[in-house]
Amino acid sequence: MDGTQVVEQNGFIKANGMKFPKDGRVLTGRIRGLLKDGTYKSKEAKNLLRVVRDDDVVVELGAGLGYTSNLLATKRKIQHIHTFEADPSLIGYIQSVHAANGVQNATVTNAVLGKRKGSADFYVRKNFLASSTMELTGSTVIATEKVDIVNAKTVMKGLKPTMLVCDLKGGEADLISELDLTMVRAAVIELHPQTIGPDGVNRVFKAFMDAGLAYYARGSSAKVVAFRRAW
Repeated sequence: MDGTQVVEQNGFIKANGMKFPKDGRVLTGRIRGLLKDGTYKSKEAKNLLRVVRDDDVVVELGAGLGYTSNLLATKRKIQHIHTFEADPSLIGYIQSVHAANGVQNATVTNAVLGKRKGSADFYVRKNFLASSTMELTGSTVIATEKVDIVNAKTVMKGLKPTMLVCDLKGGEADLISELDLTMVRAAVIELHPQTIGPDGVNRVFKAFMDAGLAYYARGSSAKVVAFRRAW
């Protein structure tokens, strides 16, 4: 992907062949700059396109501004991507990204996956990339929202994903070990070692190993790691 091919016109930033509506609440100066120079999720994007296959059914935990779901839906002929995002302020923007790019095989749900149904506090921070369900020492919270928790096992059983994509900002590290990964042929995980710590990293690797998936070096770089059932 050529991240240098960026134009701004008609209310959109167009980067890597994808259109992102100009919304100052989401596309802050920093995010806009990362899109322009091609570094926004660049490592994850390259790895995803190496690992995903046509006809995959993808479950994504943590949608952000909709970059990943839009990338997979427009660059590959996947069946569907089901994305779960905890931040209620991002749902409308994600849907607008999908609409701007003609994506029809994506479903966005404002919820997090968990061991059982319920609700959780979601801590909104000025930088949405730092927002999460975790209280972080020294991190300024500007708002606290309630978000639905949906049963992870029920979701996995119902959707039968062949690929899992996850941005591990916190509690998802524990969730991975609770998921039924037997139907998943591949996964691309963005680790945040500074947040989940070495024990969290080890739990993630163990969960995939126990499910019969192996670390896939060609789809991995730095804190973005891929797993495949066969390679």
